[in-house]
Amino acid sequence: MSQEGISRALLDQAVQVLGSVLGFQHPADSVLSRCFREQRNLGQRDRAFIAESVYAVLRRLRWLRRLAGFRATPRQLLLAWLVRGEGMSLRRLDAALNGEEKAWAGELKARTIGDETLGERTDLPDWLVRRLSARFDEEGLVALARGLNRPAPLDLRVNTLKANRDAVLAGLAGSGIEAHAGAFSPVAIRLAGKPALQRHPLFLDGCVEVQDEGSQLLGYLVAPKRGEMVVDFCAGAGGKTLLLGALMRNTGRLYAFDVAERRLAKLKPRMARAGLSNVHPMVVASETDARIKRLAGKADRVLVDAPCSGLGTLRRNPDLKWRQTDASVDELVVKQSAILAAAARLVRPGGRLVYATCSLLVEENDAIVDAFLAAHPGFVQISAAEVLRKQGIELECGERLSLLPQVHDTDGFFAAVLERAQA
Repeated sequence: MSQEGISRALLDQAVQVLGSVLGFQHPADSVLSRCFREQRNLGQRDRAFIAESVYAVLRRLRWLRRLAGFRATPRQLLLAWLVRGEGMSLRRLDAALNGEEKAWAGELKARTIGDETLGERTDLPDWLVRRLSARFDEEGLVALARGLNRPAPLDLRVNTLKANRDAVLAGLAGSGIEAHAGAFSPVAIRLAGKPALQRHPLFLDGCVEVQDEGSQLLGYLVAPKRGEMVVDFCAGAGGKTLLLGALMRNTGRLYAFDVAERRLAKLKPRMARAGLSNVHPMVVASETDARIKRLAGKADRVLVDAPCSGLGTLRRNPDLKWRQTDASVDELVVKQSAILAAAARLVRPGGRLVYATCSLLVEENDAIVDAFLAAHPGFVQISAAEVLRKQGIELECGERLSLLPQVHDTDGFFAAVLERAQA
């Protein structure tokens, strides 16, 4: 962050956005997007200050409330972050604060906190600490939280229909963007910073897409082949669909199902930019839609990237830990079981079914797969590590893929690879 002083107008703008976000009525990224659309006079540096400050407060909200007081206003929370989290000098804040605020911020610099609960130490709500404790001991949970509370790096996926990784790396370097090859995915590139890419020729030409490296590995677990019939059962905006299409070399038939027309609409321009013509987006009413049932027993590969709590993505969506609840997770678990069972009906004998989430919770991951296998003896599990190894990806992940930010420096992902027995 720049060492220039912070103006009162900029601080006021950041406080206003933070107040809207802390209502938790809408996702933080959509609140910020709306703010930036409405405030077109904000420069790139001011936008970065607002976004980074808001996300930092969301990441460290319990610590900040303990430090600044449980009834702290959005302004006090933001000041607490800047003074204690960022270590910003009062001199830099001088123009933005009145006399009372300067005195409060000065006192805050020296304030100490007594014994903290595990929830406060990890900046997680108590209900989530309780659920995660089924999987992690205290030391492991603190390490996980440390990983989740760091901002996520920016990863790209190379579209192999149009380019190769070496050529893209050379192109990025030529435009002054520092980047290196990803650690696991053969088409991943990690950028050193977060440059604006929307107008970069490599993005406009469809040579790259923004996609977390962990998310890319799900496509390699599906491992579709040329000419196959493949279904992305919960396609969303289609990031994984685009990877599957590229792995199929734009052959065969790739269905992209989703219940949200607005999300799926975003896939069409991305398909055109990527040069894909084998993708068939389809809005469905539910997992029992008649158009889905017509594909029963016909699909070679089915990916179920199930709707989930998203708690593995807290590095980039820290508001999720405050917006999700015990009750919302329980509702998701019911939905996940129903979706997986419906998707399984599409798989032909000998075909593959991949169940995946970006959740860290046992209830949304292993428990769903275990219950499915118990109820569907026609399916068997195969090793995720072995599937990846056959494609030249060395990742010691065991039978089921489990990616963690503090271990793999990706978002948190879970995936199980299942195959239907031959008739």
